[in-house]
Amino acid sequence: MLIRARHITTLAALSLAGFALSGCGTINEKLAAGVSDAIPAWAGGMPADAPPRPGTVKYDEFMKERERKRLMPAAERGEEAKPAPSSQDAVH
Repeated sequence: MLIRARHITTLAALSLAGFALSGCGTINEKLAAGVSDAIPAWAGGMPADAPPRPGTVKYDEFMKERERKRLMPAAERGEEAKPAPSSQDAVH
């Protein structure tokens, strides 16, 4: 009778561990986007100049501004849109 109780306890513990592990997968999927925004850049989070996430109001504003700049003539875009000169431009 003692061996049977040990098997039931072991089976219950393994089942509980399996359910807990499968539950972590669905929780992490839903929380990953929000938690990753809270991680500082020095710890591997999003850099300060990263574009906003798709599906947000800021993303829509970002895309409208990007399209507006794309349609402007190159001379009117300003210094921030010009590529930095490379030190190897003269090398052939």
